[in-house]
Amino acid sequence: MYRIMMMVLRLFLKVPFYLLQIWWYGKSSKKTYEEAYAVVKKTTIAANRAGKVKIESFGLENIPRENGFIFFPNHQGLYDVLAFLESCPVPFAFVIKKEAKNVILLKQVTKALGSIAMDRDDIRQSMKVIQQVTEEVKAGKNFLIFAEGTRSREGNKLLNFKGGSFKSAQKAKCPIVPCALVDAFKPFDEKSIKPLTVKIIYLPPMYYEEYKDMKTMEIAAEVKRRIEEVIAGHI
Repeated sequence: MYRIMMMVLRLFLKVPFYLLQIWWYGKSSKKTYEEAYAVVKKTTIAANRAGKVKIESFGLENIPRENGFIFFPNHQGLYDVLAFLESCPVPFAFVIKKEAKNVILLKQVTKALGSIAMDRDDIRQSMKVIQQVTEEVKAGKNFLIFAEGTRSREGNKLLNFKGGSFKSAQKAKCPIVPCALVDAFKPFDEKSIKPLTVKIIYLPPMYYEEYKDMKTMEIAAEVKRRIEEVIAGHI
């Protein structure tokens, strides 16, 4: 919370402009997805600088060159998306829980990038989201999905990954890109405004040929294993 306040105070004169610009890109049919992403990325970088957070990225070469894939990172909190938005060179949308869709700025970013809110208590709505993500990935859009379903509250320790989170990837037969976030919980959870570093590691993708004969729970367990292994080497 302290760092969020610092971000807002240091960007006090620019915050209304950033919000209005992102809102406009979310409303305008004349703006492309790539243009909207560029604006959101620029705003994110400014926010991170104001919050004294440095993003260290590793494995960018592992991001598929052809669009139509899904990132699957561990989930440490609201800051996770900011780490991705600064570091990732290609546009992506994300799936968030409905409780987070009205958070200030995140709400505008969600709209601008065409991201989707999922109601985990509504099976029918959840199935529609899975199908929508499947179709959009097939059409060449990239997504980010937090397979834990909710944030881990134990620092860099992961919760179990949910098999259902991988249904869209399985249906779309798309590359799965495991990603490891390290210390992404610190910016918003710690009561400090000291400079800090968040690491994001993009792992080699799992292509359909590798996981086509696996059940979703098996895919989930394997992606979690790979992420845990990488995190252990970065803390």
